[in-house]
Amino acid sequence: MVLIVEDELLEQDFLRSVVLDELLPEDTLLTCESGVEAINLAKEHRPDIIIMDVRIPELDGISAIEEIRKFLPNACISVLSAYSDFSYAQKAVSLRVFEYLLKPIKPTDFKDVFCRMMGTVSTSEVQPELKQEEKTTEVKPERQYFIEESLKFIKEHFRERLTLETVASKVFVNPKYFSHVFKREMGVAFTEYVIGLKIEYACKLLETTNYHAYRISIECGFSDPSYFNRVFCAQMNMTPQTYRKYVGSLKSGH
Repeated sequence: MVLIVEDELLEQDFLRSVVLDELLPEDTLLTCESGVEAINLAKEHRPDIIIMDVRIPELDGISAIEEIRKFLPNACISVLSAYSDFSYAQKAVSLRVFEYLLKPIKPTDFKDVFCRMMGTVSTSEVQPELKQEEKTTEVKPERQYFIEESLKFIKEHFRERLTLETVASKVFVNPKYFSHVFKREMGVAFTEYVIGLKIEYACKLLETTNYHAYRISIECGFSDPSYFNRVFCAQMNMTPQTYRKYVGSLKSGH
């Protein structure tokens, strides 16, 4: 289930059109225009994915997310905003927002983000089927095999713009099924795993090169240096620059 929170109707229509193109007929799409209504709908319907505008009536989007996180800690949430204010982005990171997107956003870019969001959640249509299978059979060798094959491919290509759909197609598995099994066997969602590899590589570059942060973000496969900084801070609890200074001080013994 997907919830779009946007008070500008033209923008809401745009978001709906992109999302509907990606959803299955049995999936549900909800929309609303205010922060309070978003919280109420989230409590009632418990959506897997939420697209949240920041400047909305009654309660701003960041505050609404803060409330929603209290009862939907694992929902995949992305923020849409016309404002690049650092305080908003900083708060969004602390609330584990998937992406902080600045308006206007291109349809192709939003579609890419939404598809990656879908890859991080396991839908209710897939889960019951898996649970029934698990009751009657043990994990099949083929399942282990395609996970192992996917890990090899990911480690070779994680510095590229790698999508769950791309990896699933390489191992000839349905993307939603692949997403569920990957998270169950690896303990983290696909996107989290890939980001972990990117940040690990970024740390190595910060330790062994003099590359600026923007160069490192490119080397690690991030298209947006500011997003790289936000992700790095969320993973390491410090900026790339601070990490480099910290490692340097350890090496020098200070």
